[in-house]
Amino acid sequence: MRTRPTLKVARKLAPTLALCAAFVTGCGFNTVVAEDEQVKAAWAEVQSQYQRRADLVPNLVATVKGAANFEQSVLTNVVEARAKATAVTIDAAIIDDPERLKAFEDAQARLSGALGRLLAVSENYPDLKASAAFRDLMVQLEGTENRITVARGRYIAAVASYNTTVQTFPTMCGAGLRGKKVRPTFTATTPGADTAPTVQF
Repeated sequence: MRTRPTLKVARKLAPTLALCAAFVTGCGFNTVVAEDEQVKAAWAEVQSQYQRRADLVPNLVATVKGAANFEQSVLTNVVEARAKATAVTIDAAIIDDPERLKAFEDAQARLSGALGRLLAVSENYPDLKASAAFRDLMVQLEGTENRITVARGRYIAAVASYNTTVQTFPTMCGAGLRGKKVRPTFTATTPGADTAPTVQF
């Protein structure tokens, strides 16, 4: 006999439950989750490519050191820039923190600048340019710089899509439920920072 009151309660709650389900579905809760995961995946690729470049630098420095009378200050700048770039603490929270993302971007830009100067100076050392090890490292570095450019582009696109989702109705409701806000993105810090350095042999 107790089933009748339970059925009555269930019937009364049915419209409310249906409305709640429609709200969760319609507010873009799942869309926010998907966009958030896209940003995280794009960021992981950015990290991977910058790490690849950082891993190439010690071999490049060691190869260049072998060139007679190579300008020590240029090598020192590369080593210091790499140390600063790898010293920036990277964790998942960086993509939500404009200051930390800017610090990461600035450190990477300094390393790009130091590598650019090293490549420019290497033009004055024909023996170094003729070295197979140097040429191989230059090819790897050029490929990595191109990958960094692509990874940054994908990250910027993922953040733009995510930011649109968290700022537009009705998905902004789902973003609010998850505590998600607009994320910072990369900017061109110096003229030409958005293009890979040219490597010539």
